[in-house]
Amino acid sequence: MAGLDAFGTQLKRDSNGSGSFVAVANISDLSGPSRSRDSIEVTAHDSPDKYREFVKGLKDGGEVEITINYDPGDVTHQALDADFEEDDLRDYQVVVLPGKDDEHTWEFSGLITDLGDEFPYDDKMERKCTFKISGKPTLTATG
Repeated sequence: MAGLDAFGTQLKRDSNGSGSFVAVANISDLSGPSRSRDSIEVTAHDSPDKYREFVKGLKDGGEVEITINYDPGDVTHQALDADFEEDDLRDYQVVVLPGKDDEHTWEFSGLITDLGDEFPYDDKMERKCTFKISGKPTLTATG
């Protein structure tokens, strides 16, 4: 198989802390989680063949980034403003291939670190939003 169509991928937010997730409307682009891991250098004077040596360090859950066709009257877009202002972490989901047999869901807790709106004179309004993941994101088969 050459690849799968990403159309329909969703970002959902826990709307009230009870595990009731609601999809953010009008997402045009979505990326992440973009996980990473630190490498710790342990090179010593007796490292074989003068090559640097490393061990595994801490992992970072990374970020999720979305771009939406912004509508200031949309309640899911207004909720992002509230999420940015709150001090507590919120639970989110990225649902890949929703409604299909191979549906998978990334679940994570996070905070919004960047929220920016664009109003070009010759194009649609957009909002870009970056979610910083706190802890480990988990991927589960949900289809």
